[in-house]
Amino acid sequence: MEEAIAEEAEIRQAISDLEVLLELGREGEQVSEDIRQEMDRLSARLQELETRMLLSGENDFRSAIVTIHPGAGGTESQDWAEMLLRMYLRWAERKRFQTVITDRLEGEVAGIKSVTFEINGEYAYGLLQSEVGVHRLVRISPFDANARRHTSFASVFVYPQVDDEIKIEIRPEDLRIDTFRASGHGGQHVNRTDSAVRIVHLPTGIVVQCQNERSQHKNRDMAMKQLRARLYELELEKRRREEQLLEASKADIDFGSQIRSYVLAPYRLVKDLRTRLAIGDVDRVLDGDLDPFIRAYLVWRKTGKLAGDGQELPE
Repeated sequence: MEEAIAEEAEIRQAISDLEVLLELGREGEQVSEDIRQEMDRLSARLQELETRMLLSGENDFRSAIVTIHPGAGGTESQDWAEMLLRMYLRWAERKRFQTVITDRLEGEVAGIKSVTFEINGEYAYGLLQSEVGVHRLVRISPFDANARRHTSFASVFVYPQVDDEIKIEIRPEDLRIDTFRASGHGGQHVNRTDSAVRIVHLPTGIVVQCQNERSQHKNRDMAMKQLRARLYELELEKRRREEQLLEASKADIDFGSQIRSYVLAPYRLVKDLRTRLAIGDVDRVLDGDLDPFIRAYLVWRKTGKLAGDGQELPE
């Protein structure tokens, strides 16, 4: 909430500053360049906030772990994998995210055989989901003495960074607690008070009960301990299923699953094959300016609108 309030205040201040500049311009001051710069900054900030609104997945807010593997082709593909690594590190730098390379295997001549790295920052995982898949490069090879055109492939996969510690929160309003008289074998051992406890966790339907102790308080504590253990196991199972889904989606990425082409020769163009967004400034993209592709992907995923079908998506 505090962050949202701060962002709103920032936008209001930027609009106020722009209004002041426009007023000065009407009075004859030479502020046209200042107005242009302020409008560019405000536009970029609004686009950033709009992009964040498209992120609604459970793990979208998390930091990311990225892996890159070159396809077949030896040095060509390994060099392309390193170019992709540089692109993502430059993108992270532009976003002021922190990066840590945790595993890197160098190529024999150039490039890399594989790399894994962290991108630490809010919504890194949600933003980088647009990059999962196979990236294709077409260029005149710097490693070919005959200067022939080569096509190279590399696959990118992104995991969310999940905290190791599982925190179990049990809210009182999520519990239905019943007490009843414990069963026994008769005589003096029969519990003549409602000391047994049954707890129903309403969101999950888990039921636990305890009647071993004569004290209702002790039975309740033991039942809560059982409930916490059951909820912990439920969360572990949920995480196992999520990991299996991630691994399954990773296995589905083969080198026919192209998501984006980067053509450096005979013409220059980067085109996303899902959203149809195309940008001619290849150098800008390879230097980390991925936000147009990320935004187009998020819009396409949420609404089905394609950048190449007349939809005005900013570049």
